[in-house]
Amino acid sequence: MRVIILFVVVFIIFTACYTMERNCKAFQTGLFSFYTIVDGDTLSSRFVRNDSIEIDYFFENPDTANIRWVSDCECIVTKRNPLTFQEAKAVQMKILSTFEDGYIFEYNLVGDRSNVQRGRVTRLED
Repeated sequence: MRVIILFVVVFIIFTACYTMERNCKAFQTGLFSFYTIVDGDTLSSRFVRNDSIEIDYFFENPDTANIRWVSDCECIVTKRNPLTFQEAKAVQMKILSTFEDGYIFEYNLVGDRSNVQRGRVTRLED
Protein backbone atom coordinates (compact mmCIF):
# COMPACT_ATOMS: atom_id res chain seq x y z
CA MET A 1 0.00 0.00 0.00
CA ARG A 2 2.83 2.41 0.85
CA VAL A 3 4.51 1.63 -2.45
CA ILE A 4 1.37 2.56 -4.37
CA ILE A 5 0.95 5.82 -2.46
CA LEU A 6 4.63 6.67 -2.98
CA PHE A 7 4.32 5.90 -6.71
CA VAL A 8 1.23 8.11 -7.05
CA VAL A 9 2.89 11.00 -5.19
CA VAL A 10 6.06 10.77 -7.30
CA PHE A 11 4.00 10.53 -10.50
CA ILE A 12 1.98 13.63 -9.59
CA ILE A 13 5.11 15.60 -8.73
CA PHE A 14 6.79 14.81 -12.05
CA THR A 15 3.73 15.36 -14.22
CA ALA A 16 2.71 18.57 -12.44
CA CYS A 17 6.14 20.08 -13.05
CA TYR A 18 6.10 19.34 -16.79
CA THR A 19 4.57 21.93 -19.07
CA MET A 20 4.72 22.09 -22.83
CA GLU A 21 6.89 24.90 -24.15
CA ARG A 22 4.82 27.51 -25.92
CA ASN A 23 6.87 30.37 -27.32
CA CYS A 24 4.01 31.45 -29.58
CA LYS A 25 5.11 35.06 -30.22
CA ALA A 26 8.08 33.75 -32.19
CA PHE A 27 5.70 32.23 -34.76
CA GLN A 28 3.36 35.15 -35.40
CA THR A 29 5.40 36.32 -38.40
CA GLY A 30 7.57 34.60 -41.01
CA LEU A 31 7.51 32.06 -43.85
CA PHE A 32 6.22 28.61 -42.91
CA SER A 33 5.26 25.23 -44.32
CA PHE A 34 2.16 23.43 -43.07
CA TYR A 35 1.48 19.68 -42.92
CA THR A 36 -1.75 17.87 -42.07
CA ILE A 37 -3.37 14.52 -42.79
CA VAL A 38 -6.73 14.56 -44.59
CA ASP A 39 -8.43 11.25 -45.43
CA GLY A 40 -5.13 9.42 -45.03
CA ASP A 41 -3.22 11.76 -47.36
CA THR A 42 -0.53 14.15 -46.13
CA LEU A 43 -1.18 17.61 -47.53
CA SER A 44 1.26 20.48 -47.37
CA SER A 45 1.32 24.14 -48.27
CA ARG A 46 3.44 27.12 -47.43
CA PHE A 47 2.36 30.50 -46.14
CA VAL A 48 3.80 33.85 -45.18
CA ARG A 49 2.38 35.69 -42.21
CA ASN A 50 2.80 39.20 -40.83
CA ASP A 51 0.97 40.70 -37.88
CA SER A 52 -2.45 40.89 -39.59
CA ILE A 53 -2.28 39.10 -42.98
CA GLU A 54 -1.54 35.55 -44.01
CA ILE A 55 -0.93 34.54 -47.64
CA ASP A 56 -1.26 30.80 -48.22
CA TYR A 57 0.15 29.06 -51.29
CA PHE A 58 -1.81 25.80 -51.57
CA PHE A 59 -0.92 24.00 -54.81
CA GLU A 60 0.91 27.25 -55.67
CA ASN A 61 -2.35 29.23 -55.75
CA PRO A 62 -2.13 32.30 -53.46
CA ASP A 63 -4.98 32.95 -51.04
CA THR A 64 -4.99 35.94 -48.67
CA ALA A 65 -6.58 35.92 -45.23
CA ASN A 66 -6.89 38.34 -42.34
CA ILE A 67 -5.45 37.10 -39.07
CA ARG A 68 -6.49 38.41 -35.67
CA TRP A 69 -4.52 37.27 -32.63
CA VAL A 70 -6.85 36.67 -29.68
CA SER A 71 -3.89 35.80 -27.42
CA ASP A 72 -0.22 34.97 -27.99
CA CYS A 73 -1.17 31.40 -28.92
CA GLU A 74 -4.66 31.72 -30.45
CA CYS A 75 -5.89 33.47 -33.58
CA ILE A 76 -8.86 33.73 -35.92
CA VAL A 77 -8.19 33.45 -39.67
CA THR A 78 -10.74 34.80 -42.17
CA LYS A 79 -10.33 34.65 -45.95
CA ARG A 80 -10.36 38.04 -47.63
CA ASN A 81 -12.08 36.98 -50.87
CA PRO A 82 -13.99 33.76 -50.24
CA LEU A 83 -15.47 32.07 -53.28
CA THR A 84 -18.03 29.98 -51.38
CA PHE A 85 -20.07 30.25 -48.21
CA GLN A 86 -17.88 27.52 -46.66
CA GLU A 87 -14.70 29.50 -47.38
CA ALA A 88 -16.25 32.56 -45.73
CA LYS A 89 -16.33 30.82 -42.36
CA ALA A 90 -13.57 31.88 -39.97
CA VAL A 91 -11.06 29.34 -38.70
CA GLN A 92 -9.89 29.29 -35.09
CA MET A 93 -6.28 28.20 -34.54
CA LYS A 94 -4.54 27.36 -31.27
CA ILE A 95 -0.83 26.62 -30.90
CA LEU A 96 -0.47 23.64 -28.57
CA SER A 97 3.32 23.33 -28.34
CA THR A 98 6.35 24.95 -29.92
CA PHE A 99 9.85 23.78 -30.66
CA GLU A 100 12.93 25.36 -32.21
CA ASP A 101 11.71 25.58 -35.81
CA GLY A 102 7.94 25.09 -35.62
CA TYR A 103 4.82 24.24 -33.70
CA ILE A 104 1.94 21.81 -33.33
CA PHE A 105 -1.52 23.34 -33.47
CA GLU A 106 -5.19 22.52 -33.68
CA TYR A 107 -7.77 24.26 -35.81
CA ASN A 108 -11.50 24.23 -36.45
CA LEU A 109 -14.27 26.42 -37.82
CA VAL A 110 -15.23 29.04 -35.26
CA GLY A 111 -18.01 27.65 -33.09
CA ASP A 112 -17.63 24.07 -34.36
CA ARG A 113 -15.59 22.04 -31.85
CA SER A 114 -16.94 18.78 -33.29
CA ASN A 115 -14.36 18.72 -36.10
CA VAL A 116 -11.03 19.75 -34.57
CA GLN A 117 -8.00 18.95 -36.74
CA ARG A 118 -4.29 19.05 -35.91
CA GLY A 119 -1.32 20.08 -37.97
CA ARG A 120 2.37 20.82 -37.82
CA VAL A 121 4.01 24.01 -39.01
CA THR A 122 7.72 24.39 -39.76
CA ARG A 123 9.44 27.76 -40.06
CA LEU A 124 11.23 28.27 -43.36
CA GLU A 125 12.38 31.89 -42.83
CA ASP A 126 11.92 34.67 -40.27
